[in-house]
Amino acid sequence: MKSKRNRSALLSAVSVVGLLFMAGTTMAADQKIGGQVGEMSLSADDAGLFKKRSYSPYAGRSFPTQVFWGDTHLHTSNSLDARAFGATLGPEEAYRFARGEEVTSSHGVRLKLSRPLDWLVVADHSDGMGAMNEIVAGNAELLRDPTVKDWNERLNVGGETALMATMDIITKFSGGNIPHVLLDDAFAKSIWERYLKTAEAFNEPGRFTAMIGYEWTSTEGGNNLHRNVLYRDGAETARKMLPYTTTESFNPEDLWKWMERYEAETGGEILALAHNGNMSNGIMFPVETNPATGEPLTGSYAETRAKWEPLYEATQIKGDGEAHPFLSPNDEFANYETWDKANLGPVLKKPEMLQYEYAREALKNGLKLEATLGTNPYKFGMVGSTDSHTGLSTAEEENFFGKHSGVEPGPQRWEHLVGEFGPLRIVGWEMAASGYAGVWARENTREALFDAMKRKEVYATTGPRMIVRLFGGWEFTAEDAKTRLPAEAGYSKGVPMGGDLTPRPEGKAPSFMVAAAKDPYSGNLDRIQIVKGWLDSDGKTHEKVYDVVWSGDRTPGADGKLPPVGNTVDVAGATWSNSIGAPELITVWTDPDFDAAQKAFYYARVLEIPTPRWTAYDAKRYGVEMPKEVPMTTQERAYTSPIWYTPAS
Repeated sequence: MKSKRNRSALLSAVSVVGLLFMAGTTMAADQKIGGQVGEMSLSADDAGLFKKRSYSPYAGRSFPTQVFWGDTHLHTSNSLDARAFGATLGPEEAYRFARGEEVTSSHGVRLKLSRPLDWLVVADHSDGMGAMNEIVAGNAELLRDPTVKDWNERLNVGGETALMATMDIITKFSGGNIPHVLLDDAFAKSIWERYLKTAEAFNEPGRFTAMIGYEWTSTEGGNNLHRNVLYRDGAETARKMLPYTTTESFNPEDLWKWMERYEAETGGEILALAHNGNMSNGIMFPVETNPATGEPLTGSYAETRAKWEPLYEATQIKGDGEAHPFLSPNDEFANYETWDKANLGPVLKKPEMLQYEYAREALKNGLKLEATLGTNPYKFGMVGSTDSHTGLSTAEEENFFGKHSGVEPGPQRWEHLVGEFGPLRIVGWEMAASGYAGVWARENTREALFDAMKRKEVYATTGPRMIVRLFGGWEFTAEDAKTRLPAEAGYSKGVPMGGDLTPRPEGKAPSFMVAAAKDPYSGNLDRIQIVKGWLDSDGKTHEKVYDVVWSGDRTPGADGKLPPVGNTVDVAGATWSNSIGAPELITVWTDPDFDAAQKAFYYARVLEIPTPRWTAYDAKRYGVEMPKEVPMTTQERAYTSPIWYTPAS
C-alpha cells in the first residue's frame, strides 16, 4: 500500500503543482467597477487592481482561489441516538480529530485523518441535545421520570437489551413522545452554551473553522425531512435563540418561519440544507401538494424554500442521493451506493416514491415548478457530508469508522445491524464511506464559507478530495482549456458552479469549461461528465448525460457509450494501480442539443477509476470472507452544483 501511495502522490505532485490552473488569476482588464464575479460584487479598489495588471498572476484576485474541505453533518455524544449507540466523543474530540489530531474512538481505537479538514459543522440533533449523556450518567433529576429511569437501566445492561433501549429512544423522539423532563429550557440552554463555547475555542480564522450548526430532525410518520441549520455567526449571536426542535413542529415551513425570526431578532444569518430524501417516503421534493398541509403547492412555498435551502446533501453514509437507476435507466453510473429499500418508519419503499427523493429528479422538477409557481424551489447546490454518529468525520475507504459507534471497525461489522426501519434491517456492509463538501471561498472563515454556500459555489464528493471547477458562459473556446490558469477565463467569461448563465447572445449555445485534478491519495480520473436536465414546450422534463473528457485513447461505441476505463483493483491485497486513468482532465464543451426556448441546468460529475471499497480493506485486515453480494470495489465521484439557463422572457 505504501509504495502505491508514494507513486500516486508523486504523480499528483507533478500534476497538481502544474494544476495552479485551478486557482485562477486576475480578471479581464476591462472589468467594470462594481461588476459581478461569480455573484460577488467587486469594490472600486478590487476593480482598480484588475486594470493595473501585475506581473504576478496571483496578485489582485477578487474571486475564490482555493477549495476548503469539510463536513456539514457530524454527530457527537450530544446527539441522543449517537450516545445511545455508544458514542462517547463530544464536540471537543470531534474538532480535534477534524483539524488533524490523533484521537481515541469510543471503543478505544487510535485514529487520525490522512490530512486535516479545513472546517467542520458539529450538527447534533436539536431534540434532546446533550440529554443522553446525562441519562447514561444517571442524572438524578432526570431519572425521576420513569421512562428515563428505564432507559438508564437498560442502557447500562448493555448488549441486546441496550440496543432495544436505543431503538425505543429513537422511536419515541422521532414520534415526538419526549419525556417532559428532557425539554426543560434551562437544561437546553446549558447544553447549547457549552456547545457554543467549545466551537469558539476551536474556531481559528484562516486555519480551522468551527462553523456553528445543528440538525432539526423531522421524522413524523417515518418521513425523513431532516434539515441541518448552519450559522454564519459566532456564539455571541447564536446564543440569542435556542435551536428549533420538532417538539415545536415537524413541518419544514415552521422551521423556515423560525429562521426568518432568528435573522430578524438577532441580526444573524442562517441557512438550511435537507438530506436523505432517499428515506423520506417520497415527500422530500413534492411537486403537487404540500406534505404538511395536503394543499396544492404555492408560489409562497417555492419562494420560501428557495430562500432558506440553497443546498442539498447529495451523498452520505445512508446512501448516495444524486440519481437512481429506476429514474435514469440510460445512466450507467446511476446505481451508486443506493439505499432504496428502507424508510425511517413502517412504510415499505414503493417505486412511485423514488421520483420525489433524488437530487437529479428534483432539479428537473424544479424547472417545471418554476414555470407554474414563478420560483424554482429546488434550485440548490450540492454538498456531501458524513452524517456520522461517532464524533469522527471519516469518509476515506481505508479509514472508515462507520455510521455509529456500534459499528466501529472489527471482524464482524460488515454483518452487524446498523439500523432497523420497520420490517427492514440495514446491515454493516450497506454503509457508504461518504462524503465531504468542497467549498470555493476566498478564505477559511465562517463568513467566507457561509457566503460561498449561499451562492452555491460548492460541490460534493463521496470522500476523495479531488479539485473540481465548472464555469458556464457563451464565449469559452478550446484555447481556454490550454491555460494553466483557466479560472481567469472562467470568471471573466462566465459564471461558476451554482450560478445562472447571463442573457444569451443571439445565435449562441452555452459552453462549459470543466476541470478536475485527482486527490493525491486516491485514484486517477476516469472521465468528466456533464449532466443536463431540461423542460420541453409540453412541460415535460428530460435528462441526458454527456461524456465530455476522459482518460486514455478510448472512443465511444455505436451506442454512444464510452468503454469502461478498466479495473486494476487487487481485492485480496486491498490495493490498486494508477496505471490507468489520468491525474487531471480539462475541456471546454458546448451543448450540441441546445434549444434557446427551453429552461435547463447543467452540472458536472467526475468519476475516478475503480479503487477498493472499505469492505475490501476490512476483509484483508481481519481475514474475513464476505458473501458475493458485498461489493469490494467502488468508483468514487464528485458532483458540482448546477449552472442554470433561463430563456429570455
